[in-house]
Amino acid sequence: MGKTTFILGVMLSLLFISGCGTSNNTSNDETEWEPTEYEDVNTLDGVTMHVKEGTVSAIGLTVILENSREQGYTYGEYFSLEKKVEDHWVQVPITIDGDYGFNDIGYGLEPNGTSEWKVDWEWLYGSLDSGDYRIVKDILDIKEPGDYERYYLAVEFTLD
Repeated sequence: MGKTTFILGVMLSLLFISGCGTSNNTSNDETEWEPTEYEDVNTLDGVTMHVKEGTVSAIGLTVILENSREQGYTYGEYFSLEKKVEDHWVQVPITIDGDYGFNDIGYGLEPNGTSEWKVDWEWLYGSLDSGDYRIVKDILDIKEPGDYERYYLAVEFTLD
């Protein structure tokens, strides 16, 4: 009976462990996703962002930032993904549990210049389903240290 009790105990333990996986508490019902936080996008005259042709996949893409102004700007690695649901933008739920962050780095967007930025969102959002999406990222107009204006750029893309 000792061996049977041991095997039963192991099986129950395995059953308990397999049922204790992590959950990201996100709803699969897109109509319940949080609405966008970004109502004002693409308001920085002369600075645009577009998707580099042939780079869109379910786990990432490459964007090109273009600056036709005589001053430079700064951007980092932060971004947000949104999906169009019933003609409204909603936030794609994050798939990881716990805290997360972006590298705190500043890339320069030179005056009258362009910059490519490759985005891999699989670590944060997983693989996206088909649909219409947009990526939103911030860009800073730095006057002097600690004095800046933040703008948000967005570009739409479709996954088939």
